[in-house]
Amino acid sequence: MKLNIKLIYFKTIYIFIIFLSLILSFFSTTKAKSKPFEIENIEISKPFQLNFNKNDVIDEGFVKAFNKLVALVVTSDDKNKIKTTRLNEIKTMINSFSIKEEKFIDEVYYLNLGVSFSKKKIFNFLEKNNIFPTIPKRKKFLFIPIIIDEKKRDLLIFSNNKIFDEWNNQKDSLHLIEYILPTEDLEDLTLIKKQFNLIEQYDFKKITDKYSLNESIIALIFKNQRNIRILSKITINGNVKLKNQSFSGINLQDRNQLIDMISKLKTIYEDYWKNINKINTSIKFPLTIKADNSDPNKIDKLEKILSKTDRIYDFYISQFNKDFIYYQVVFNGTPNAFLKSMNENNFSFDTQNNIWILE
Repeated sequence: MKLNIKLIYFKTIYIFIIFLSLILSFFSTTKAKSKPFEIENIEISKPFQLNFNKNDVIDEGFVKAFNKLVALVVTSDDKNKIKTTRLNEIKTMINSFSIKEEKFIDEVYYLNLGVSFSKKKIFNFLEKNNIFPTIPKRKKFLFIPIIIDEKKRDLLIFSNNKIFDEWNNQKDSLHLIEYILPTEDLEDLTLIKKQFNLIEQYDFKKITDKYSLNESIIALIFKNQRNIRILSKITINGNVKLKNQSFSGINLQDRNQLIDMISKLKTIYEDYWKNINKINTSIKFPLTIKADNSDPNKIDKLEKILSKTDRIYDFYISQFNKDFIYYQVVFNGTPNAFLKSMNENNFSFDTQNNIWILE
């Protein structure tokens, strides 16, 4: 009888341990973590010679992937601060990598690599170098370049406008802004020409309203012999910012000079967009969230939202029981900014106590 009781006891303990292992596996903190930076399609090639080393090729891919990530989340001025980052330091920020494809063609080795960087480690690295990263948010902008010939008192929008013709021929996959050029409309041309004397004050709303975009850039390009002055009216969600640039010794008929000027303009616009979306990583707001675990779908959705939210520095499950799961979250921003971000994803919280309760 005592033997049976012992067997039942040990069997119960065994079942409990197995159950606990499954629970811990299911609710592992590795399940709840911030989304990494994924850099795909890194292509490297190397001649297959006697001193060929595949690891050297992969290391080159790591550097290329890091530079690509930096180009996406850092302004052009800040890139100079970290352009000499060592390979060993880059490797410490890598979560994982995968070889998508490798092949030999005519004694040349080709590699396609995917690299996953830890967002937390990247943010720490940038903060250490006094750099605030930007949210790599891609956006469509309506772009209308208007060349104003001050000598001839004429303006060009579509015909004979070299900037209009060349603008979208010069694309960079690392740029966050996609430019939508207007359709050729004689009515728009007539309307703008009527505003010649007040062109800098004109708001262009009658034209921009035709396009379903909240963002636009009107570039007024004043040409005076070989000097170019550009007034850019950048509109984002109804807010207008004016930016002035000057280029001397530019001949718009010279394609190389034209392409160089377009490249510089696009860098200016990219930096402006990145500055708007910068994350102040020095602000780290910690909070505890309590969530009812009776609704697995809601829990799963919450974790996905926390994972993909750009300003989430880190999050993990700190504890759980049969009724509730507790999350520790670190947010780069204010409490109100966090609540606004969550509200946009249909999540609200009771914030009356230190532990916020998911409603």
